[in-house]
Amino acid sequence: MAQKIYMIGIGGIGMSALAQYYQAQGAAVGGSDREASPTTAMLESKGITVAIGQKGDNVPADTTLVVYSDAVPPENAERARAAELGIRQISYFGGLGEAAEGKRVVAIAGTNGKTTTTAMLGKILIDAGLDPTVIVGSIVSEWGSNFRLGKSDIFVVEACEYRDHFLVFHPDVLVITNIEWDHTDYFKTLGQLEVAFAEAKSHAKAVIEAAQYAKESVPELLLPGTFNQDNARAAKAAAKAIAPDISDTSVDTSLASFKGTWRRFERKGTLPSGAELIDDYAHHPSAIEKTITAAREKFPNKKIIVFFHPHLYSRTRDLFADFAKALASADEAYILPVYAAREPFDPTATHEALAEAVNNNGGHAKGVADFAEVTALLTSFGSDIVAFTMGAGDIYKAGEAALKL
Repeated sequence: MAQKIYMIGIGGIGMSALAQYYQAQGAAVGGSDREASPTTAMLESKGITVAIGQKGDNVPADTTLVVYSDAVPPENAERARAAELGIRQISYFGGLGEAAEGKRVVAIAGTNGKTTTTAMLGKILIDAGLDPTVIVGSIVSEWGSNFRLGKSDIFVVEACEYRDHFLVFHPDVLVITNIEWDHTDYFKTLGQLEVAFAEAKSHAKAVIEAAQYAKESVPELLLPGTFNQDNARAAKAAAKAIAPDISDTSVDTSLASFKGTWRRFERKGTLPSGAELIDDYAHHPSAIEKTITAAREKFPNKKIIVFFHPHLYSRTRDLFADFAKALASADEAYILPVYAAREPFDPTATHEALAEAVNNNGGHAKGVADFAEVTALLTSFGSDIVAFTMGAGDIYKAGEAALKL
């Protein structure tokens, strides 16, 4: 393994986990990100230096490997500097694929639920004494991290389908939680996405899909929602596949005490006027709809109000009607401007248009300008309301600001 590694976009949820893996293997690790975040703070607490802002001279001349996230183009100043210095560069998933070589890999893929399923499976195997290494796309409550180093050869990893990244793996077990059209900037049709999953299945020794995991029984969970029961079933089936001697009792005991992960139906606290605040990563229409359904089951006598931060113009545009229907199931929805990430502005997929479409579907929605407006609204809600900050961007910051007032 390279001994001095620089990671561009190190604060990303996957990149930060890989950084910890490299550090655990004895490498000197540093990197940069555009802004500070909970993940950059976590890395710095572990002795990994993070530069905020990306400048060419951030890259040490004696770096032996540069790893970059998908959001970082070749013309990025740090990548350009690495090229000038002749430093080997690989993408995040390239690095993750190399890390998995020679291991017994359990890869968790799917449109929704893969983060929770990965974390559940990791906990099951840890509690059973099987000591896996786990890389997951969120901070897991029990570990306080998105990475857990194990001493066995079991390697549990969340595997994303975007740009066919999960094809770097040749897993012993591939779990597919579900397949719905997503990443529409890359997969132009559901059929294209299904082709990618078919190829991923051809790489695996064993494949677990809904037809297999639906047969599993699971205990009562701390997490609400039928979708989390499905996640638990998938994790249980995966545990049995990689560790056939594991007992149902061991698995169920572990699942019953699973506390969840960061930004997955995460109860944040009570807002100044008495409303309960929950933060959730849901950014696909079906995930939004299922989360709202779970909230109604959990809080039957409360109004459910959602502050939604759409992620990507392409996803908002291509799944527009489904977003409108899903958000209409809330009592009220406030919609922020689209979190563009890697995409240019698209006037056909604005937050105002989505709010209008929600109202046309029988919902009650309004566009809001920014996080400051969200924070102000959150502080006004009484104890009859459960408010959600929701989306794959950084909407959680508006809720955290409201809690501090």
